[in-house]
Parts: sequence; structure tokens; C-alpha cells
Amino acid sequence: MEMEIPVIDFSKFDSERRSETMALLHNACKNWGFFMIENHGIDKEVMERLKSLMNMHFQENMKDSFYNSETAKSLEKNEYVSEKDWESTFFVWHRPNSNINDLTSLSKAMDEYIEQLIKLAEKLSELMCENLAIQKNHIMEAFAGSRGPSVGTKVAIYPQCPRPELIRGLREHTDAGGIILLLQDDQVPGLEFFKDGKWVKIPPSKNNRIFINTGDQVEILSNGAYKSALHRVMAMKDGNRLSIATFYNPSGDAVISPASKLLLPDHVRFQDYLNHYTKTKFGDKGLRFQSMKNMANGHRSVSTTEN
Repeated sequence: MEMEIPVIDFSKFDSERRSETMALLHNACKNWGFFMIENHGIDKEVMERLKSLMNMHFQENMKDSFYNSETAKSLEKNEYVSEKDWESTFFVWHRPNSNINDLTSLSKAMDEYIEQLIKLAEKLSELMCENLAIQKNHIMEAFAGSRGPSVGTKVAIYPQCPRPELIRGLREHTDAGGIILLLQDDQVPGLEFFKDGKWVKIPPSKNNRIFINTGDQVEILSNGAYKSALHRVMAMKDGNRLSIATFYNPSGDAVISPASKLLLPDHVRFQDYLNHYTKTKFGDKGLRFQSMKNMANGHRSVSTTEN
């Protein structure tokens, strides 16, 4: 039986079903590290045009050179290829600087899509912060550094592979950055995420659903509450799989650390904790932790080590 991947209906964040949708989002971030969103408000025509242009770009500019590449030729040896990926890719930067004009035929469609997608990423970051009970713009501010968050898109085609058992489309990895928003193929599968000891097949995205996963920096910032999940792409015998993955990442000079509100108390002597606990045993544990944190921070300048 296949796992039911969480699907978040974005329109419900503005309805009377907001609280249950927030709970669904929290569970997806905490227990999965990936989910799909629908009714996200991004113009469907813009998305369809972009996918069509990217597929055309591959056919006209990338396909021949890929099948003549060392990667393609390495399959002729009939041995498993462990150091290469069966993918044809290019990367587009959007913020803080853009190189989109290098791709003149694609620039207008890509710009229109990215403008809407960044708003979606920002909204998603606010909802995550709300679920973590931290200030709603915490992720945006933490990612900003001196120039604002970095946003870039990896466009990948996973071409039809004559020997998919000999190579991965893309080897197992977690994403280094923040929030990843994927516009993927609506026909060809191949993406897999690791959950509860097994690989979960991610189906092609029907109806322009956007697939989301969180990267290592969200795991760090959330103090491990939200996980970055291991994933891979399988090479496929039938059809080319299109993947347009946009990374909403910290600026290069942003320093990412766990949000202080999410840290448990540290530098606390057990006896001090016990003294406080006896007075608050039947109270809220979170409040107890908070007051111990405040106490520890107030005494941080005083040595807490004993010889």
C-alpha cells in the first residue's frame, strides 16, 4: 500500500478551516519534511507555459549533447555508475542578482512565475513560523543576511534512460538550503523521498500542484522540529521527466542558528531546576522551561561550573 503524501489546500488558510489546515501543515513539516500544495494562487497558464518552454529548450539545445556526453557513454560499460547522475540541468539565479537574461526565450515566463512563487515561499515561511510559535517573519529575517534571501532555480530534465538499473537520475541527498518549491512533470515519475525506513514514490504533479520540501537550514533554525528529508530521482526507461526546483535559501552571509525560543534551557544546575520544579510541578512544562531559560540567561555571565 502506498503512503498518502500530505496535500495542503492553501485556500483553507483564509477560511474557517484554518486551524485544522495549520495542524496538517505542522504535521507535514514535522513528520514528513515534504508535502504537496494545491490552490496556491499561482497562475496556471504561467506554469503551463514555463513547462512547455523548458521541454522545448531541452529538445532544441540540450538533448543531443546529453546523449553524446561521458555520462551517457558510461552506460555502455554495463557496470553500475555510482559517481554520476542521469540528468541534464541548468541553474538560474533570481535574487539577489539575476542571470535570467542569458536565457532570452525563457526569461519572461520564468520571471512571471518566480515573482508569484517568492510570495508563496514567504507566506509558507510565515505559516511555518506561526506553527513553531516564533515571530512570523523569523525565517525571512534569518535568511536575509545583508542582501535578502537567495532565490535560484535548478531546471533539470531526467532524459529517457536505456539502462535505468545502472545509474540514478540523482543520487540520495538532503537539500542544503531553506524551502524548496518544485514544479514537476505531470506525466513521468521518478522522485522518491525516504520516510520511516522506506522510499516513498512521489507521483507526478497533477493539476499543477507544487511539491514542497524543507532543507537543512530549516532543520537547524527549527532546532530539529522540522526535518530535511533524504531524497533521490530514479532514472526512467519511458519519457523525459521535467523538474523545476526553486530554492528559497538564506543569503550567503546569513548566519543560521536555532531560534532562541525553540532552545531548551541550558547551563542550568539540576538542583536549581528541582527547586523550581517543586513549586511548578503541576503547571505547564513549557512555562517552566521558559523561566529556567530566563534564569540561565540572566546568570550567563556568572560561572556555572564547579571544580
